[in-house]
Amino acid sequence: MNIKYDPIIPGVVPREQSTIVVSPFDNRPVGAVTTSDITHVDKALDNAHQLFNDRSKWLSVRERIVILKRLILIMTENFESLSLNAATEGGKPLRDSRIEVERAIESVGLCIDGLKESGGTEIPMGINEASSGKIAFTTLSPIGVVVAVSAFNHPLNLIVHQVAPAIAVGCPVIVKPAGATPLSCFSFVAMVHQAGLPEGWCQCLLTENTDTAEKLVTDPRVDFFTFIGSAKIGWMLKSKLSAGTRCALEHGGAAPVILDKDVDFSDTIPKLVRGGFYHAGQVCVSVQRVYAHQSNAIDLAHDIATAADKLVVGDPCSEATDVGPLITSREVDRVDQWVKSAVEQGAKLLCGGNKISTSLYAPTVLLDPPDDCEVSQMEVFGPVVCVYSYSDVDDAIEKANALPFSFQASVFSDKIDFSMKAYRKLNASAVMVNEHTAFRVDWMPFAGLRESGYGIGGVPHTMKDMQIEKMLVLSSNEIA
Repeated sequence: MNIKYDPIIPGVVPREQSTIVVSPFDNRPVGAVTTSDITHVDKALDNAHQLFNDRSKWLSVRERIVILKRLILIMTENFESLSLNAATEGGKPLRDSRIEVERAIESVGLCIDGLKESGGTEIPMGINEASSGKIAFTTLSPIGVVVAVSAFNHPLNLIVHQVAPAIAVGCPVIVKPAGATPLSCFSFVAMVHQAGLPEGWCQCLLTENTDTAEKLVTDPRVDFFTFIGSAKIGWMLKSKLSAGTRCALEHGGAAPVILDKDVDFSDTIPKLVRGGFYHAGQVCVSVQRVYAHQSNAIDLAHDIATAADKLVVGDPCSEATDVGPLITSREVDRVDQWVKSAVEQGAKLLCGGNKISTSLYAPTVLLDPPDDCEVSQMEVFGPVVCVYSYSDVDDAIEKANALPFSFQASVFSDKIDFSMKAYRKLNASAVMVNEHTAFRVDWMPFAGLRESGYGIGGVPHTMKDMQIEKMLVLSSNEIA
């Protein structure tokens, strides 16, 4: 066991109970976190609520920028340890975990940029008798206490996306990481305080159970709730929020890809393989459903399978690994069951379809699974790509739209009309042309629609959500 974290809540005494954090690859202990009960939750909320209500304690924009700049330096100095920590507790291969840390550092920088670039607006006045002699404008103010609940699959960058914007705009924030991957979060929050942020402005805890977590989220002292995780839990929590609490939810999907019949495979295959098997498919916009013309769907599926077979599956801390473990052995069993069920119902298995170990699942490609099996209906969240053949692209788009999820989608074609048709007709918040569905940069809008989420993610958009436009109306005889 490497390190033990206590709750980062000023004024609380740590309990004896703790959660052991294990590597999903080999189940070895890698750390521990002391869990929090309802008294810790109440103290954290009280700390945050009192800070926000005492305007004398607010930090100026200049002070917040200084802290965020120091945070970037500290994270950069600890780059390799942050990368190894994320890979060890979350199972994402080290090469990809390094990319995650790079993005996390850049995301803090985006918060600084947002403070420099965003502002209020002028409201037109002097256009009728009632508004004459007046000038009006808005300024941006923090919304209040933010509670962030995060997911396991990007244990550092997701935390940064939820916490850094709150710090930037001046909101006290309480963050609860995923129980499987809390170490990156606690490490990040410790760095935030090392950078100079007073402790009460960013608190961190791991609740002892789901009931305690629910009490944290639904307390009336919470002004904004940001959630990344399962749709079932997210929508349930939204329904229980106190009156006035605003929220943003980010759930999963079953990302569709539409291929033109004469698309160039040499460019397409590497992107589909990357988008489908990155982090063992444990990405909310991972390539899952690929619709290819019947004239070459079999060839496409075999080419994806050939490339998938060459991926190195193993220890996420190895430089050679392409695909690491799933987060738990239970998830491995679930994915295996879904794949076997699809094959029993008529899908053709082209590669994979087996458990390599209790934590590793072989990258899997299925051809033409039935429309009503789990891999066609649900988010797999595992290393499985399904290829479906179509004769009419409108039918393919209709099937792509048939699920209650709507997030990112892709189309591959060199024809503008084909691409624009897919863009116009696909149910998605974003459509990538000649790029995989998991493409993302941290300043772009990132929004799940329908059952896939609520609100818009992405650093500048989250900063906007965590602020209000407060209007000032000035009346003077000297105003024309």
